[in-house]
Amino acid sequence: MSDVTVRQLAHVVGTPVGRLLEQLREAGIGVDCEDAAITEAQKLQLLRYLRHSHGASVDAATPKKITLKRRSHSEIQVNAGGGRSKTVNVEVRKKRTYIKRSVILEQEQKRLAEVQAERRRQEEEQALQEQASLRAQQEREARLIAEEEAKRHAEEEAKRRAEEEAKRHAEEEAKRHAEEEAKRRAEEEAKRHAEEEAKRRAEEEAKRHAEEERKSKPTVEPEKARAEKPAGRKAKPRSRSRSGDRELEQEQRRTKFGRKELHITPGKPSKRKKLRSQKTAAPTPKHGFEKPTAPIVREVSIPETITVAELAQKMSVKAAEVIKVLMKLGIMATINQALDQDTATIVVEEMGHKPKLLQENALELELTQAEQEVSKQVSRAAVVTIMGHVDHGKTSLLDYIRRAKVASGEAGGITQHIGAYKVHSDKGEITFIDTPGHAAFTAMRARGAKVTDVVILVVAADDGVMPQTVEAIQHAGAAGAPLVVAVNKIDRPDADPDRVKQELTNHDVIPEEWGGETQFVNVSAKTGEGIDELIEAILLQAEIMELKASPEGAARGVVIESRLDKGRGPVATILVQSGTLYKGDILLSGVETGRVRAMLTETGQEIAEAGPSTPVEILGLSGTPNAGDEAIVVSDERKAREIAGLRQAKEREAKLARQQSAKLENMFSEMEEGEVRTLNLVIKADVQGSAEALSESLIKLSTDKAKVKVVAAGVGGINETDVNLAVASNAILIGFNVRADATARRSIAEKGVDLHYYSVIYNAIDEVRGALTGMLEPEYREEIIGLARVDDVFRSPKFGAIAGCLVVEGVVRRHNPIRVLRDNVVIFEGQLESLRRFKEDVQEVRSGTECGIGVKDYRDVKVGDHIEVYERIKIEPTL
Repeated sequence: MSDVTVRQLAHVVGTPVGRLLEQLREAGIGVDCEDAAITEAQKLQLLRYLRHSHGASVDAATPKKITLKRRSHSEIQVNAGGGRSKTVNVEVRKKRTYIKRSVILEQEQKRLAEVQAERRRQEEEQALQEQASLRAQQEREARLIAEEEAKRHAEEEAKRRAEEEAKRHAEEEAKRHAEEEAKRRAEEEAKRHAEEEAKRRAEEEAKRHAEEERKSKPTVEPEKARAEKPAGRKAKPRSRSRSGDRELEQEQRRTKFGRKELHITPGKPSKRKKLRSQKTAAPTPKHGFEKPTAPIVREVSIPETITVAELAQKMSVKAAEVIKVLMKLGIMATINQALDQDTATIVVEEMGHKPKLLQENALELELTQAEQEVSKQVSRAAVVTIMGHVDHGKTSLLDYIRRAKVASGEAGGITQHIGAYKVHSDKGEITFIDTPGHAAFTAMRARGAKVTDVVILVVAADDGVMPQTVEAIQHAGAAGAPLVVAVNKIDRPDADPDRVKQELTNHDVIPEEWGGETQFVNVSAKTGEGIDELIEAILLQAEIMELKASPEGAARGVVIESRLDKGRGPVATILVQSGTLYKGDILLSGVETGRVRAMLTETGQEIAEAGPSTPVEILGLSGTPNAGDEAIVVSDERKAREIAGLRQAKEREAKLARQQSAKLENMFSEMEEGEVRTLNLVIKADVQGSAEALSESLIKLSTDKAKVKVVAAGVGGINETDVNLAVASNAILIGFNVRADATARRSIAEKGVDLHYYSVIYNAIDEVRGALTGMLEPEYREEIIGLARVDDVFRSPKFGAIAGCLVVEGVVRRHNPIRVLRDNVVIFEGQLESLRRFKEDVQEVRSGTECGIGVKDYRDVKVGDHIEVYERIKIEPTL
């Protein structure tokens, strides 16, 4: 294309001339008027600037492959019947793709580099094997028994490798056969679809030809009918009738093959049939086609997620039309891709239809509202959450209150789960929820605050306010729950309760005696001092809040924790909030449902019913629900399963959409960032909350250089499936308060899986952080240690040019790398070949001393140059 002016280019691209001139100036192209000419190079420069400004890569302006499409047209004569022929236009399309040679060369070089790397790795392995053989030979010479043992190990190792090689070849052969079978099936499927499409087109063509032949036959009036015509009625000329028929046929043909739809009007015959009915006495059926008067506007129901194919079917259009509209909106989608409700609404409006938004949980609302019954409300026990920093005595305080030893069952005295307990006292009943205080369990503490009525903030009198104490205050404030501060460990000699009060006032927690609204109670979990006052404060706060709930009707509650028990199956800890839960009720919680087979208290006692503010362990659910899910009793088991299935399908679609979005969004960023080291983990824990908290804590350790990827996180013991998953993903297997069974242990020993057991969460975090640090490569920093000025140059037959220098800064060492500077510009980098002081070789020369320097492989040293000496300092990587 020849050069064009700014005005012509603006007209072609469809942008104002002033805007185009501004973009040209921003791109560094000096164009002032709209009649100035623009060359191809300037167009390319403008295109690169626009791509860069919109976030695209500059190299994207140069295509790596090009596709050429060609079309050829021809005409053939087809027999239309009745001795007539018809001309049919035939269009042949061809497409050919050319790949840039540099791309092929880059791929070949990359493959060659991989082969060379593999070869080097094999050589290194071979060298290691040779060293091992040499060491074994030396040991055999020393001891005969060791020689026999080494020989036996070598035979076993060779046998194992032969078996692994045979297994690998078998897997590759099976994979190849599977790929060939899949390819053959795809070709057969494509061939079958092509045959069906050809058959359908042939049937449509035959039907169309028959319809046109029927319409093109002239109406011949019998002589007898013309004789029987009334004398007073004037007949129309035959030529005019044929002209009108041809116009009607053309109008029908345009309507048939046009973009508008055909409307069938029953009872109104066509013009040809009307004339025929006037000429003949035989009755004819009354039907025909009428030209559309307006496009059809449909009301399209749109759920929260819908695929492109389903949306096209609801609008009675092809999926390709919907994909075209999405491409205009800047969305690249496939026929099976799921669209959100907002995007689908825009597409429906763009295509001229009326969207109707559907509420995905309509069935759930209908079922849950039907279960709600208005009944009399009575007072209920207060739900109290104990929060605070690590090792401030939360569990010990609860132990003293309920006269049980819970802390002895926790690893290291640190609470790892959410425990719910109902305490009976002379002054009333209180339900306690004990949340862990470690920073990794922030989400678990948040769930505890959501279901609680009163929060007991435990602060050690000898330690004061700590980071987790502040987080607990924030969670309680977000949940809108009142605080009761328990100043623990007052029996210690260094206890200072007044300091705790002063520190809490900085976080808007003001005691009642200081004019605030928060109750402060000094307690000791060791001696029991102040426990009665704390219970009275809780009951007083509950009485002020007037906590009530209805014990009648369908039970509602929330999942506090869930786990997978080997003997009993899924076990969920549920806090009943309203209604009464009975044994045998049908329970729906998240994506899980089932009939309550048994209800157990925190002490293991089986009960038949549980009222409001009662925590129980439930057996009989289909799986382990997520902590924080709502649990509701329903009367119809079939509808409960239907709702659980809908929730599972919705969760699966959302997961697939997130995965596809993540792949599309991270594809270019990963290409730009280069190789990022990834540590894969497979986590198994005893309860759902621990697995979730451990996964979140380990993922937060990721940086730009090293990332943690949790391949899978589940509940229950470690089985053989988990081991196979760790092998397939090259992951480390972590067991948190769980152990591997016999089959899994045998598989771990055979496949060499790295397995770690933990019972305290911050031990796992520390070791994973250390593993990430070990994956990083060390960095090197250069530090200048000396600078010498060249005052004269001598010629030596042995060393060549020798620079007579004066060390002006630091020290010049013999074995350090150097740079030669001329006018403060680096002209050479290398090493010292010789360093002399008079006639003696020296290792270093300090500032203010003259010396002779010989630069290795460089003979162009001149007077006035500077020789810079530096050293590389290794920096250990850190996260």
